[in-house]
Amino acid sequence: MEELAWEGRFIQVKLKNGYECVERVNISGIVVLAAVTDDGELLLVEQFRPPIDGRILELPAGLAGDSAAVAGEAIERAAVRELEEETGYRPGSLQVLGEFEPTAGVMRETYTMYLCRDLEKVGEGVGDESEDIVVHAVPLGQVPAFISAKRGEGLAIDAKIHAALWHIHVAGLL
Repeated sequence: MEELAWEGRFIQVKLKNGYECVERVNISGIVVLAAVTDDGELLLVEQFRPPIDGRILELPAGLAGDSAAVAGEAIERAAVRELEEETGYRPGSLQVLGEFEPTAGVMRETYTMYLCRDLEKVGEGVGDESEDIVVHAVPLGQVPAFISAKRGEGLAIDAKIHAALWHIHVAGLL
């Protein structure tokens, strides 16, 4: 048995056989971007996230098709748009690293992670009007120490950074 308990702009809560489940709605996908500059720097963003009531260090990411202006947006187009919006870089190439379910115990949310290369700086990259983003370009070899330093400052750390590093290093993509 399935029952809709609550619905918002981008999520809904359903009861499925007594189990509380959250699902994404009104989007055409989710993108997470492991963007590496020609100098071997991983682009990370730092921003405030209301659900955790604090700042977090994460990869650039966003929703595809989340407004009337981009309704039905292709996932690859969203990847380009979100990277430029959040970091000021436009990717020359995109490589799918995979599709992932980050919180399957509570939420049906699949994101597509891309490796973005051949980056061109085209703007400031501060996000949209609802975001307060700080962009960090961190040499790949220094990312673990940078994460530790940010954690020491009290920032939360998004686990997707580690997934991207695994693909980059262990899978030998760079």
